[in-house]
Amino acid sequence: MRGLVTKSTGSWYEVLAENGSNYKSRIKGKFRTKDIKTTNPIAVGDWVDLSLEPDQDTAIITQLHERKNYIIRKSVNLSKQAQIIAANLDQAYLVVTLASPFTSLGFIDRFLVTAEAYDVPAGLIFNKLDLFSDEGLAVLRDYESIYQTINYPYYEVSALEGTNTDAIKELFKDKTTLISGHSGVGKSTLINAIHPEAKLRTADISDWSDKGRHTTTFAEMIMLPFGGRLIDTPGIRELGVIDIEQQELSHFFPEMRELINNCRFNDCRHINEPGCAVLTALHQGYIASSRYESYLSIYHGNDTRA
Repeated sequence: MRGLVTKSTGSWYEVLAENGSNYKSRIKGKFRTKDIKTTNPIAVGDWVDLSLEPDQDTAIITQLHERKNYIIRKSVNLSKQAQIIAANLDQAYLVVTLASPFTSLGFIDRFLVTAEAYDVPAGLIFNKLDLFSDEGLAVLRDYESIYQTINYPYYEVSALEGTNTDAIKELFKDKTTLISGHSGVGKSTLINAIHPEAKLRTADISDWSDKGRHTTTFAEMIMLPFGGRLIDTPGIRELGVIDIEQQELSHFFPEMRELINNCRFNDCRHINEPGCAVLTALHQGYIASSRYESYLSIYHGNDTRA
């Protein structure tokens, strides 16, 4: 029997089977996932095969179907292992706030680089529009200009007041979407604004991840009544980029990717090499300095803090 993983609590998974039933499921014995060393072999969004146990209420996950993509991050306390946040996504959106809490440009860039590396279309949702002063709006425009230039979609919302939430509903309609961000950015409020019946579920997730104390991130899939699936994650404090080699990193910065063939050297690191097209574009203002700083931070491995 085939099913879709809709929730993970570490050792148990909730799976929605194709017959419409939900089964509390587990993995029996060791489970191989094509040499990907992760703290969670199964992720929300995975398609799996099930074998019902004698009680007919629980099941064993017997096979993991091939993923079309996934979002992965470095485990905070286990630097050599990774954690798959969600799989089989049509898109991923990072909810960003510029205060209460502050989302740094570096954190945004790590999210976007990870999405690029694992073939997930990504964008940004700037929340808490109702809290912005004139000065804050100016900062917001600066943020937006960076990502507009490199063609990342972005949306401005106030989840609390319902501003522009209809656009978010349309964005999520009939798609499987990962929504992520720091604790406190308003993910739960946004979900409640577009799907009020989800209130208890998102409150449960918020309580579970209370102020980001948990170092393990589990996700839950919410079925949207207007079509689509939304994968919500407890707040992420750190987002470590993993399994991206230094020499391929620039390929996941779109503004660098279009220039790298113009560098004098094929193995250019875009750090201090003569004839580097990326450095020339940086000095001419075509590449944002914040984006280049993020590139250097990830390149040198200083890539986990917000």
